[in-house]
Amino acid sequence: MEAAESKTLNFIEQIIEEDLASQKNGDLICTRFPPEPNGYLHIGHAKSICLNFGLGQKYHGKTNLRFDDTNPSKEEDKYVKAIVEDVKWLGFNWDGDIKYTSDYFNQLYQWAIEFIKKGLAYVDDQKSEEISLQRGTPQKPGIMSPFRSRTIEENLELFERMYKGEFPDGSRVLRAKADMSSPNMQLRDPVMYRIMHSTHHRTGDLWCIYPMYDFAHGQSDYIEGITHSICTLEFENHRPLYNWYLDKIADSKKVRPQQIEFARLNLSYTVMSKRKLLQLVEEGNVSGWDDPRMPTISGLRRRGYTPESIRNFSERIGVAKRDNIIDVGLLEFSLREHLNKIAPRVMAVLDPVKLIITNYPKDKTEFIELENNPEDLSSGTRELPFGREIYIEREDFLEDPPKKFFRLGPQREVRLKGAYIIKCEDFKKDSEGKIAEVYCSYDPETKSGTGISRKVKGTLHWVSAPQAIDAEIRIYDRLFSVEDTAADKDIDFKELINPNSLQIINHCKLEPSLASAKPEDKFQFQRMGYFCVDKDSTKEKLVFNRTVPLKDGWNKTNIIANV
Repeated sequence: MEAAESKTLNFIEQIIEEDLASQKNGDLICTRFPPEPNGYLHIGHAKSICLNFGLGQKYHGKTNLRFDDTNPSKEEDKYVKAIVEDVKWLGFNWDGDIKYTSDYFNQLYQWAIEFIKKGLAYVDDQKSEEISLQRGTPQKPGIMSPFRSRTIEENLELFERMYKGEFPDGSRVLRAKADMSSPNMQLRDPVMYRIMHSTHHRTGDLWCIYPMYDFAHGQSDYIEGITHSICTLEFENHRPLYNWYLDKIADSKKVRPQQIEFARLNLSYTVMSKRKLLQLVEEGNVSGWDDPRMPTISGLRRRGYTPESIRNFSERIGVAKRDNIIDVGLLEFSLREHLNKIAPRVMAVLDPVKLIITNYPKDKTEFIELENNPEDLSSGTRELPFGREIYIEREDFLEDPPKKFFRLGPQREVRLKGAYIIKCEDFKKDSEGKIAEVYCSYDPETKSGTGISRKVKGTLHWVSAPQAIDAEIRIYDRLFSVEDTAADKDIDFKELINPNSLQIINHCKLEPSLASAKPEDKFQFQRMGYFCVDKDSTKEKLVFNRTVPLKDGWNKTNIIANV
């Protein structure tokens, strides 16, 4: 089978193409994505999803979605549903039905019995702490368990009693009889089964012993006919054990999976540990797994990210053999690149001040035609009302502007986007000294597209005051204030949370076309950034999240928030 593309192949694609050329598995390519349903997926999982499903697509193979549900104490059905939704949202479909490791519990149990019968497994009565100490160090061989010499008959009896629920949690385990002197710690008689009297989200109370990941992983791959089992680098030293287990059960006439490791995604200003993300949720540092500051797929979706931007980001960063930290700015660039193509342009004033055009007729309303997206001419145009009273951004007017301030000030001229050139004649302050109103005159001969072609340096966005819609705007920034959250092991990562990661601005003014906007609709607020309708939005109250600024200007916003 020939490569689907001529561009440079990554090292995993090279392995696959060599396997195809040698007919190692015939023309069969089968990958899998095996999440544990103990939390929500994050951007690192998204990279793995794109890689596994992308390889299946590129080489006309198939990809399984399999849940590694071997730890009932931490797994829930709600996580299964969220993961299924995330994979679909990213644009991928799995082969056949969804798979579960729990589908194979009977087969795994039978294999464990075969290991015992071959003298390759034994029941150990020691506590986990004792077993851990006896494993030794990479430089020092492990110590044999006093239960390693149990007879096959005794081990079979004890394992059956474990299966029947006769022993309490933690009292016994089934261990593989591998190599206690191996320099690879994973091979020093690893645990295969442990006792857990917990209700499983699929099998209920049918089982009270559960296989360890290392025992279930490779065997599940083998059952499903996986050809290339792609894992992150932390499983590299598990590969000898993966192969050791397969050596004992694999049929030479069947497809044997090959484990390949790649560097996991580490993103700046982010934590990528599911345990730490769970801690943020449980301790109330964020509003939930889908908080728009979270790196979870559901959080990114709520923030306003698109599946295309995440897939493009995954393609850009490629597949590496070494861990490194990817700048979150690259993820934001991929998002801007896509939103620039698809997001309608609208006008929204986040910190409004009223501007009155004194020589504009009081009772007149006209309509200004504006294009929806200059990057997509097929998106057409819309008409916005324009009249005597409008709102502009407070920061667009200065009482005493510097020389290179090309916006509005006393006796200065600017153009209102799509409308007229105006000149500031006067302004009024409130009791606190803030600008309350700005008074301007307009030149009726300067309407955009029809009037005098004289130029001014500044163009401002605006919203007609009588028709403006009120909205709440949530300005999100990076959740953490340092680039590498794991650099100092002695600091609690929660101490690194950015205190300004969320600002809530009320009474923002939006153009009336946004009245029908629905959750997940995305827009470019002209001159302000890209925004997405939040799920909290209602007909009575529109709520928008800032997805990303127009440029990489993190922490440089001049918006004054009413927090």
